[in-house]
Amino acid sequence: MRTMLKSKIHRARVTRCNVDYEGSITIDSDLMEAANLLPYEKVDVLNINNGARFGTYVIKGERGSGEICLNGAAARLVAKGDMVIILSYHIVPDNEAATAIPKLVYVDSTNRIVDVKGKEYWTKDLVSML
Repeated sequence: MRTMLKSKIHRARVTRCNVDYEGSITIDSDLMEAANLLPYEKVDVLNINNGARFGTYVIKGERGSGEICLNGAAARLVAKGDMVIILSYHIVPDNEAATAIPKLVYVDSTNRIVDVKGKEYWTKDLVSML
């Protein structure tokens, strides 16, 4: 079994930090759906601005809001306006690892989806690498 990247939201902007909440990351429902994320799913967050990397879980945010809010202790590792990469993973059998294609969600400076790449995008490149 191997742990492989399942999905990524690339270069999202933190819209809010809430230290007083008990923990997690609130993500716009549109982004969650595009990245195939479920409420309470574990994710890694990588802060491009300061290099911090940490794990937390997802809370469903308001659809169309562009919200990326770090809550609880994680709010101390980011600042409003920081760019982050949000990663999720899945465990696949070894014989499926080479063809486990992640869903990549690209957003603009207001966290609106500008592009989504997945299996249909990567298949040609992946096949040529094998």
